[in-house]
Amino acid sequence: MEAVAKLRNVPTSPRKMRLVANLVRGQKVTRALGLLRFEANSGAEKIEKLLLSALANWQQHNEDQRIEEANLYISEIFVDEGRQLKRLRPAPQGRGHRIRKRSNHVTLKIDTMIEKTGSKAAQAQAVNSATTENQAEANS
Repeated sequence: MEAVAKLRNVPTSPRKMRLVANLVRGQKVTRALGLLRFEANSGAEKIEKLLLSALANWQQHNEDQRIEEANLYISEIFVDEGRQLKRLRPAPQGRGHRIRKRSNHVTLKIDTMIEKTGSKAAQAQAVNSATTENQAEANS
């Protein structure tokens, strides 16, 4: 099951935010949180907060599953340009230089990672999902 979180009108240039987004793209959620916690870039704390929001959204949709057992990873993250605020900075000889204050929109999607069918982890995951389905049918 997929969960989405969006962050809009972040007052940082999209280029700087994409550097952080590229760090965590495709990573498992626990590893991505560790990377973001110790990243010096200013966009890291905003993406970390967004990732925690996506986790909360996933938990809302999947109340019967635990986050630790779900094998979550960042399936998609992208940074789009937001609006630009245009300002004038005084320049020599009575002129003005245009300053563009950029902003961005970040969209993050997390999903459960499905293992290959031949691996031991996939077999264990199939057994776990079968037992939870059986328990759900027994309860109803």
